[in-house]
Amino acid sequence: MRFDWRIWILTWLAMALLPASLQAADDGQHEAQAADEARAVGDIIGEHTADSYWWHITTINGRHIALYLPVIVRSADGDWLLFSSARLAHGETYRGFRLAAEGVYKGKIVGHDAAGAEYRPWDISITKNALALLINAAIMLAIFLPVARACKRRTANTAPGKFACAVEMLVMDIEEEVIHKSIGDDYKRYSSYLLTAFFFIFINNIMGLIPVFPGGANTTGNIAVTLVLACCTLIAVNVFGNREYWREVFWPDVPKWLKVPIPLMPLIELFGVISKPFALMIRLLANIFAGHTVMLALTFVIFTTVKMGTGITIGMTIFSVLMTVFMSVIELLVAYIQAYVFTLLSAVFIGLSRPVHHGVKTKKIYTEKVKIN
Repeated sequence: MRFDWRIWILTWLAMALLPASLQAADDGQHEAQAADEARAVGDIIGEHTADSYWWHITTINGRHIALYLPVIVRSADGDWLLFSSARLAHGETYRGFRLAAEGVYKGKIVGHDAAGAEYRPWDISITKNALALLINAAIMLAIFLPVARACKRRTANTAPGKFACAVEMLVMDIEEEVIHKSIGDDYKRYSSYLLTAFFFIFINNIMGLIPVFPGGANTTGNIAVTLVLACCTLIAVNVFGNREYWREVFWPDVPKWLKVPIPLMPLIELFGVISKPFALMIRLLANIFAGHTVMLALTFVIFTTVKMGTGITIGMTIFSVLMTVFMSVIELLVAYIQAYVFTLLSAVFIGLSRPVHHGVKTKKIYTEKVKIN
């Protein structure tokens, strides 16, 4: 038998490269599995921070206990339908409507017309965030109406209770240190809105940190909620702005070549009119949404490292619990800070819309005066 050196070389190369190829295939499989796990974790975090048509409360023995909310939609024929979201909970279809599993309408109700085309109906359903807003508004009323009655009944010889005094102290602090100093002497006409905005955001932030029903809804981490709050500030700034404010917008005190023939500065000022409430919206949304996402991600560290061995799992569990507790404390502080910042910036923007005289584009400075009785 004749020795063929070419066959020997090919055999040697195959034996040398086979383990490497198997290792590469195994690494590729592990990478694909890790990517799928990361995608699954991202989907779960997205589901917990997004709005939904039911409120998941807990799971007992594999059975999901949820509060199914009313669905109110308008079909392609113009008929309004009212039914429970339980009919759509498990991928089911009811009266031609279902929850989209993917695409641009993922998680939203979609329908099919007579031609079979998918469409997004008019949807005014009571979702999780909508119900949370109603609950938090009721909590506000339950707190402030008794406090208002206690303060109204106060006489020279009596004082309201400890809780009423604490709430009154917080209200006075926000009104005097934030609203009054930012707007000026006519701050009273804006105090109702700004105080309502502060406590509404603060209560929603606190309730969002409570993991059990009726807490846990990501209301201020929803762009629809922050958009409405920013639009309220936009209305307060531009509807109640005085004549000098609009003069500075359309004819600012700059050299004329910056205004005619090309209205460069007026365009910049008009852009500022829109960008200010936009900054309020994004600031509140990003901070609250990021906080919820980080806390959920720290919780899922336990589940993503469970396959790495007992020692690593125990260490990462301790790390996850400690970091989650730390982030919870930080989020309590952020809940107050974001409500404070939103109120402060809104008050500053309102103060800027009421300049005292021409050329003054800053808020009216409030000087504290000590009254000696």
